[in-house]
Amino acid sequence: MTFREAAQRVVDEGIAPTMSHQRISQLHKKDENFPPVQQIGRAKVLDWRTAKSYFVAHAAKAANRDSRRRAPNEDE
Repeated sequence: MTFREAAQRVVDEGIAPTMSHQRISQLHKKDENFPPVQQIGRAKVLDWRTAKSYFVAHAAKAANRDSRRRAPNEDE
């Protein structure tokens, strides 16, 4: 799926409260643990089956740093 579709899925599945395709692009450029990416035309795509675990782990690290990043009801 494209970075835009992955960003929407991160939000739809409740992994993180917000995510943008721009942020996914930043993570791809800066994080050596980012899942494999392929270029198709001008779009970069990734396999959600491998990317989901990456985004879950990334969201957990972000939530530890900032309470605003926690999923609803996680503070209870």
